[in-house]
Amino acid sequence: MLLWIGLMSAAFGVSVLAALIPLISIELFVIALMLQRPDTAWWQLAAFVAAGQVIGKLLYYYAGRGSLPLPKLFRRSADTPSRWSLRLARFREVCRERPVWTAGVLLSSSFISLPPFAAVSVIAGVAGIPLRTFVLTGLVGRFGRFALVAVVPGIAGAWWF
Repeated sequence: MLLWIGLMSAAFGVSVLAALIPLISIELFVIALMLQRPDTAWWQLAAFVAAGQVIGKLLYYYAGRGSLPLPKLFRRSADTPSRWSLRLARFREVCRERPVWTAGVLLSSSFISLPPFAAVSVIAGVAGIPLRTFVLTGLVGRFGRFALVAVVPGIAGAWWF
């Protein structure tokens, strides 16, 4: 039991870090863990990693929403409306008018990372997508992704050996 708590805590922590720092590959961590400990329940590992990833991406979401203070380099003066602010207003309107399309983009990004989920997390915040939609689609997509990543070593091992 203590080993399980340690493994899941490590997976959760690394997944939060990987969500914040793109140079850390959580996929490689999951594969290495499953190769080292094949008795680990894939669905439990996928759930912990998905939760960590979504919690990490929430920082990007809140930054896009403007709830987190950003360095001056990333802030824009609100005094001068630009064509980008007009495009952003139109984009918010499209997201509100097409909630199924919006959820589909979030779900596909969280599962296949095209477009990259980090970028989509910021865009979701900027677009004012509801937090519930962001979290639910992120959890479902990330769970599916990491469930697949977690079972691949076992399938490959059974196939080749």
